[in-house]
Amino acid sequence: MDKVPITVRGFAALEEELKHRQQVERQRIIQAIAEARALGDLSENAEYHAAKEAQSHNEGRVLELESMISRAEIIDVTKLSGNKIKFGAIVKLVDEDTEEEKTYQIVGEPEADVRSGRVSITSPIARALIGKGVGDTVEVTTPGGGKSYEVVGVQYGA
Repeated sequence: MDKVPITVRGFAALEEELKHRQQVERQRIIQAIAEARALGDLSENAEYHAAKEAQSHNEGRVLELESMISRAEIIDVTKLSGNKIKFGAIVKLVDEDTEEEKTYQIVGEPEADVRSGRVSITSPIARALIGKGVGDTVEVTTPGGGKSYEVVGVQYGA
């Protein structure tokens, strides 16, 4: 099994979601199934089928979270430093076409959220940025076409 890099914050979020699904969601779903069973005929009981489907979804996610947690390689980004981009870096970029500034942190796949500025280490933009430094130009092939960015800042520790 390959180890999956993840930040301390991302690992804590996975553990919190797992705990919530095991201790809160599981109990809520068991209660919903019991209430639906009390309604009688299960073959035409929509509430029962919906609760069983929710149970299946929840248990699948629990297994997925347990797998991610067991494979996690926790990296404390507050202890990283340097002027080259690597896992955990907070990178400030300028789009060379629009002059728009963007800031991304390179994180593990389970914690990636582009809207929050966290991109997966396996994403095209992160792969293009790894090893670069301030002043470098990066070409990224995206689903919307090619983009060119200039690296204007690299920092660690957030």
